[in-house]
Amino acid sequence: MTAKPELRRAPRGIVRILVLALALLAAAPLAARQGAAATASPRLEVPAAARATPDFDVERATEAYLETISPEARARSDAYFEGGYWLEGLSWLWTLGVAAALLGGGRMRRLRDAVRARFRSELVSNLATLAPILVASALLTLPLTIWVGYFREHAYGLSNQTFGGFLGDWAKGLAVSLVLGTPALVAIYAVVRRWPRNWWIRGAGLATLFLVFGIVIAPVFVAPLFNDYKKLEAGALRDDILSMARAHRIPADDVFWFDASKQTKRVSANVSGLGATMRISLNDNLLVRSPRETVLAVLGHEMGHYVLGHVVELVLEFAVVLVAGFAFLHLAFEPLRRRFAARWRIESLGDPAGWPLASALLATFFLLATPVTNTIIRTNEAEADAFGIAVSAEPDGFAHAAVQLSEYRKMRPGPIEELLFYDHPSGYDRIHRSMSWKAEHLEEMAAKEAMREAARAAAAE
Repeated sequence: MTAKPELRRAPRGIVRILVLALALLAAAPLAARQGAAATASPRLEVPAAARATPDFDVERATEAYLETISPEARARSDAYFEGGYWLEGLSWLWTLGVAAALLGGGRMRRLRDAVRARFRSELVSNLATLAPILVASALLTLPLTIWVGYFREHAYGLSNQTFGGFLGDWAKGLAVSLVLGTPALVAIYAVVRRWPRNWWIRGAGLATLFLVFGIVIAPVFVAPLFNDYKKLEAGALRDDILSMARAHRIPADDVFWFDASKQTKRVSANVSGLGATMRISLNDNLLVRSPRETVLAVLGHEMGHYVLGHVVELVLEFAVVLVAGFAFLHLAFEPLRRRFAARWRIESLGDPAGWPLASALLATFFLLATPVTNTIIRTNEAEADAFGIAVSAEPDGFAHAAVQLSEYRKMRPGPIEELLFYDHPSGYDRIHRSMSWKAEHLEEMAAKEAMREAARAAAAE
């Protein structure tokens, strides 16, 4: 139900586009507490004004859920989320600064020339040029990464991770980026040199293939580098999740949980991968912190992404975005190269020494395209919301999930604010959607609430 927090920021170049796919469709939090799968879930508490009574009112029920969030908690989450708006610009400026530092004084030209003198093969030469550039870029960005991903998360009470653990996971992420990203960039540079006039179309197609490859391998080969995945123990919850999956022809025989609580306090789940690598997963925070009804609603949402074909849809939509981004790079690169030719000594767009400039231009494009990319994701999330509520028949569970997400999401944005900065529906919209569904199934919900209360009374005796 949740995407990684990094997804709220504009992607920075082809390597991060690939990482975007991994994070979007195969979330990878980090190792943590054992035994969470066996922990009893808390009870679902439905606000009085949201109960399925004859005078049920959607607006009143929505406000009742919003009122369960204290003013202090609301102010804290609003400050956290709104701070992310400024981080969009800061991240872009930092990317420009890194590019200027790497290009200044002809550093990239000297690196390129030294590598060419050592390796005759163009393939090996390009790999040996791009890998150090990617490492240098990551190291120069590390101070911002630490501030945003570690200190800021701890300041808002969202992280449980140690500093050593954070750096270790950063190093793993860099290694994954090098292994997956460097060959991808080398291949795209080969396309640029082979078809200099229309490379941006062919290059976008190639990048899309790499994106699909990343989606396929992530659940099996990437996520386990960061997480300990275990099969959910047999029981009523597992049976209900698999029953929902079978009812919608999702080919899953098991449900996995991963131990995210060492890194974060956020609840999360995903249906990731394609074909044989497809996997239903939820994190231990969701199991420990959420009522059973919320777990089912969240998993129903994640199944919605699979059933509604959002994996393929997102790949195709982002392929179009990549075509536009590469076209922007194609048009903007050469004028800047000529303007600073004496300083940078970059030969052409096909010169791997020019990657810092290319990444800065792509960062600029994706910053400007943020409303577009957010809308693409937000639209799919809204569709999955509707699917999850319907398939689980747990509107109150879904509303509870929206309240849990208020720990780091602003619940009630303005329309322009939502358009520009939200890659998921707002918390208000999600609760309102849940209560609207409940209003249309009031008799069924009243019976379910009565059964729930009767079970609680029997357990208390």
